[in-house]
Amino acid sequence: MKLALGPLLYYWPRQSVLDFYAGLADSPVDSVYLGETVCSRRHELRLDDWFEVGHMLAAAGKEVVISTQSLIESESDLKALRRIVRQTDFRVEANDMGSVRLLAEAGVANWIAGPTLNVFNPHTLQLLADTGATRWAVAPELSATTLAELRAGLAAPIETEIFAYGRLPLAHSARCFTARHFNLQKDTCEFRCLSILDGITLRTREGEPFLTLNGVQTQSARVHNLLGDLAAVREHGEVLRISPQGADTAQVVALFRAALDGATTPAEALAASRAWMVAEPCNGFWHGRAGVEQYVAA
Repeated sequence: MKLALGPLLYYWPRQSVLDFYAGLADSPVDSVYLGETVCSRRHELRLDDWFEVGHMLAAAGKEVVISTQSLIESESDLKALRRIVRQTDFRVEANDMGSVRLLAEAGVANWIAGPTLNVFNPHTLQLLADTGATRWAVAPELSATTLAELRAGLAAPIETEIFAYGRLPLAHSARCFTARHFNLQKDTCEFRCLSILDGITLRTREGEPFLTLNGVQTQSARVHNLLGDLAAVREHGEVLRISPQGADTAQVVALFRAALDGATTPAEALAASRAWMVAEPCNGFWHGRAGVEQYVAA
């Protein structure tokens, strides 16, 4: 089973990003997704910079994928999207239906249907496959049972990528909640999310972690972690996605690789991962339960 590192969802300083990806060159990750998917105002790395990082990782033997933005809001966003579609060095992950349309019109095949396309039935997935998608990144809300039913309804199998680790990306909005947190307007946000490595935790009145604010994106407060469920996860996909976090991402990747290779048990790997997690774990969505739950089968 392959390991993929999803796109960086947070806004880090330029050198931190470059150092982060340079450190992945020798990691056991098979695929790396690059590009800004959350907010077009994040400009520490421009598109050409992402391409340069991609060439470095490709030279190290990694499959490199350029991810498109999830919420297209301006002509400049469209220009960047068209450049991504036109380039031929890397596969493309389409994260909105506008990018799907451009890829189809350009006759591009072998692209990846991203998780924010929100595919929940085999008819939609078959349409994307017929349009040229050869891998599907599953929406993290999808349960194992629903995933199995959906895959069974396809005319032909498609490579399936399961979100296995990271804070759950729950929603995108035209409003920036990080700017609002600092009493700023979105267009004059002062780039306050820069250097907030893992977003801002939103708590209930009782002080319990509830959500995470990440610019225009809302995430879970807990960390979705399927290390303990690997035995079942293997039956439903071919790729596992790990989402980058502010520290210790390489250690998390190594734990997944060790568990997949049989060097440690899933239960042992889950216990060991607690040292590297930025919050408490959850796996409820995978089991068809509330996403915030950490479910252990009896």
